[in-house]
Amino acid sequence: MGGHPLTSVDDHRARILAAIEPLPDFPQPLMDALGLAAAEDVVSPIDLPTFDNSGMDGYAVRLDDVTTATAEAPVHLPVVGEIGAGQAGLLALPPGTAAKIMTGAPVPAGADTVVPYEWTDRGVAQVRIDQAPALGQHVRPAGEDVATGDMLVSHGTVLGPRHLGLLAAVGRATVRSRPRPRVVILSTGSELREPGTPLGHDSIYDGNSFLLAAAARRAGAIAYRVGIVPDEPSAFLDALHDQLVRADLVVTSGGVSQGDFDVVKAALSPLGTVWFGPVGMQPGKPQGFGHVGEDATPIFTLPGNPVSSYISFEQFVLPAIRTLMGRTPVTRPTVPARLTHTIGSPAGRRQFVRASYGVDAGGPYVSPVGGHGSHLIGDLASSDALVVVPEDVTEVAAGTQVQVLRLDEEF
Repeated sequence: MGGHPLTSVDDHRARILAAIEPLPDFPQPLMDALGLAAAEDVVSPIDLPTFDNSGMDGYAVRLDDVTTATAEAPVHLPVVGEIGAGQAGLLALPPGTAAKIMTGAPVPAGADTVVPYEWTDRGVAQVRIDQAPALGQHVRPAGEDVATGDMLVSHGTVLGPRHLGLLAAVGRATVRSRPRPRVVILSTGSELREPGTPLGHDSIYDGNSFLLAAAARRAGAIAYRVGIVPDEPSAFLDALHDQLVRADLVVTSGGVSQGDFDVVKAALSPLGTVWFGPVGMQPGKPQGFGHVGEDATPIFTLPGNPVSSYISFEQFVLPAIRTLMGRTPVTRPTVPARLTHTIGSPAGRRQFVRASYGVDAGGPYVSPVGGHGSHLIGDLASSDALVVVPEDVTEVAAGTQVQVLRLDEEF
């Protein structure tokens, strides 16, 4: 990549997002829509509750018939029926009578109040009422919770359990949303071995494909971890084309620098549809992005060192996945925190420093974790944040307020 000018992180991300379109939306069953963004405004077609119903087990009455009831002078009323939830045989209550009613059962016409069991002798043919209720007591009126025409879910809302419960409660069986993107992850390198298999003296285990597949899944995508591809352009292209049928997006790791065995760059450069070049960031300088196959599937070619690969995913792949899903914002927001230790940074590159985030009496703080090496996956696993050091800053003193990406926070 010698001779190529550095592309800024923001410019590279903008290039990517300009080439990504949200996936088409369609009606999806409620349970399949969990965690997806609604692609429609949903208004309620009904009232909730749909009818006046009892908030207690007791007796439905007319207030005028029981307004004088006391323990010393109870009111006695004949019981003309029993109303259970979903078993409403009594539709109207005659004056001077009571009806036994269960919680959630519809209040019959003419009744305006429910007397709880605790204020009665729980009579069957006749009930004694020892205390006068207030008008409307223990009656849950129709539309008290939701009225017909109320907005339930607005376009772009990420659908959680409470949204889905509400949609089901008003009778919706589906909701329009964009599907989970299908993300194919390929690791390249003849030195790689599957976890659980023996290692040779010159081989390493493939952690990247698990790291990236898990990151894609956490982002809401369907992740297909293909596994290891040797350093042979023909083998890489065969594996890639086999996977395109099930890919909305492809992510590779490794093989994009300037080595003699950088298979991804060697295989894709002749296509002319994938850009390779240096991005002004540390770690993660060698990057590639473009399109492959008949359907012009987006492909991200990330560097092979695990820290570089993960931070590149955060900066470039995650925004693309969220764009495909119609999620906003597409980039992880930064939060301010106090830096506990001085750090240096190379001029002209945006540095992402692994760190641990916490809160003490002085407010949020962030502490660097480990060294700067892009191979230090142990330090990455011990981190839950990245300190973002701007391109024009070469040193940040302890005690300075810095911008931080909190890696485990939902947004």
